Amino acid sequence: MKFSLPPALVKRYLQSHSWIGLAMAAVLYLVCISGTVTVFAQYLDRWEQPDVQEFTQIDTAILNNVYRDLVEQTPDLAGDVLVMLPREGIPRASLVSSQGAWLLNQDGSRGKVLASPWTNMLISLHDHLHLPATWGMIVVSITGVLMTALIVSGFLSHPGIFRDAFHFRQGASPRLQQTDLHNRLSVWAAPFHLIIAVSGAYFGVAVLMNAIIASAFFGGDDEARLAEVFGGPPTLEQEVVPVNISRALATLEEIVPEADPFYVTIEDANSPSQYMLIGAHHTDRLIYAEQYRFDQNGDYIDNVGYTDGPVGRQAIFSVFRVHFGHFGGLPVMLLYGFLGIALCVVCVSGVNIWLNKRKHKDVINDIWPGFVWGVPVAILGSALISLLSGLSAVSAFWLLLALSTLLGLVIKTATITRRWLITASALLAGVLAAVHALVYGGDAFHGVALLINISLLVTGCLVIALMYLRKQR
Repeated sequence: MKFSLPPALVKRYLQSHSWIGLAMAAVLYLVCISGTVTVFAQYLDRWEQPDVQEFTQIDTAILNNVYRDLVEQTPDLAGDVLVMLPREGIPRASLVSSQGAWLLNQDGSRGKVLASPWTNMLISLHDHLHLPATWGMIVVSITGVLMTALIVSGFLSHPGIFRDAFHFRQGASPRLQQTDLHNRLSVWAAPFHLIIAVSGAYFGVAVLMNAIIASAFFGGDDEARLAEVFGGPPTLEQEVVPVNISRALATLEEIVPEADPFYVTIEDANSPSQYMLIGAHHTDRLIYAEQYRFDQNGDYIDNVGYTDGPVGRQAIFSVFRVHFGHFGGLPVMLLYGFLGIALCVVCVSGVNIWLNKRKHKDVINDIWPGFVWGVPVAILGSALISLLSGLSAVSAFWLLLALSTLLGLVIKTATITRRWLITASALLAGVLAAVHALVYGGDAFHGVALLINISLLVTGCLVIALMYLRKQR
């Protein structure tokens, strides 16, 4: 398949594609690789804390006691209280309030403090690049906008891209091999890349648009804007009593038997206006959750309307699951992981093509391989440092990435830099699995922890084997 465009226009599209890609290459790569890993965040959380009780059911009457205990221990409790319910895929319960966050045992007693610093580091890297949250989200969303522009300009600048979809020149020069790899993966994964780009752009752009919409249509009243999109809070004046979570969950099962509740939030806890908001999955919908509201006694008030409200409201609450592949279970997550790796390769190969085209070499040629292959080192190394010492995973990540980039600047030979850092990543993967087993003992040898540790070991061995075979050729 080939479409026809004037050569001058194709040249302009190619130039714009190159400059956009180069301007955002490093940020785009960081966002893509961290996003690929955080697709599996719910499993990484469990790997970080494998020594806790796991279960898929809990007596709802126990949840009432959990909340009462919290109120008794904290008479001045205020704000929101979140109770995460155990379920298939995430067989853990937790309690989060202004006083702290704890995992819950099946009898309702508090277990370990809820903590997954390394996973949270990866999530915050993907969401806002460890910048202040609002500004970071805007930067990341701009990356999504530019990524959309890259996809469109990439197709327009290569009229024969579909014709050459399966054309790969083995044994060609490094530049041609990089070009073929870049173009082939761009074509094969284009629908996925576009979905990721558009949905990723939404999160931060929404921050800017919300302020504009509130000013233009709601007289600057942000609460009125939030009520229109997410539904306003119910107006309640009650004599304060501990909320009846058990009754609310039983009522939900009666009125919406197909709903699968997975969290309960007590909004404005311990106040006359307090109410319960139950988030529930609907397996036939892409929405993250429908939210059902109950008063403190467990009497049903209404639902927010993500299943049956305005189309825009339903669409907004579907973006998260579409972006992270949290639908269809583990097979879809694995597909997202594979396609995410392809997107990372597209990001890196685009810069490699530009570097190979240049007639000269400078500091960028030295820094780029150190940065690219330093990111996996920084991800795995920060996990190891966090596991062994409890030091900040964020600080460890950026320190290791800076050292890896500096290594490229010192070595000044891309192939050697790449080989050293790939070897370091493979060794770190194996060491990380071994240290995790030493720290947690038997808890590291079952369930999700065992699966991730085996994956780390197998990946490390495969990388070393592939490097050896490539060197033998």
